[in-house]
Amino acid sequence: MDAAKLEHFKKLLLSELRRHARQVSDEQGNAIGIASDEAKESADLALRDVISELSLKLGERDSQMIADIDQALLRMKEGTYGLCVKCNKPIDERRLEAVPTARYDAACQEAIENDDRVARPSL
Repeated sequence: MDAAKLEHFKKLLLSELRRHARQVSDEQGNAIGIASDEAKESADLALRDVISELSLKLGERDSQMIADIDQALLRMKEGTYGLCVKCNKPIDERRLEAVPTARYDAACQEAIENDDRVARPSL
């Protein structure tokens, strides 16, 4: 991948990093605020607990995305960004536009998802 394309994807990743970092901060602040509010009825307490837990889970998802972005930026430094970590073939640029943190090409990603479906049969 040439330097101009790498710079384009780096800008995409850094933009996503800023957005997710802001969301983590906002969600965790909301969860802490909700947890510290005084509730007078037990129903209010239960509702606040559910809202607090949901806020933290949203933060966890954003935290995972931040880790994925960090890994993608590390692959850029190593010179392996845009290459599938499983088969070492180039990842289609359209896929990277849609999912700049992609670690696998479409074929390997599909194989991984199929393996997961086989390992976890639905009830």
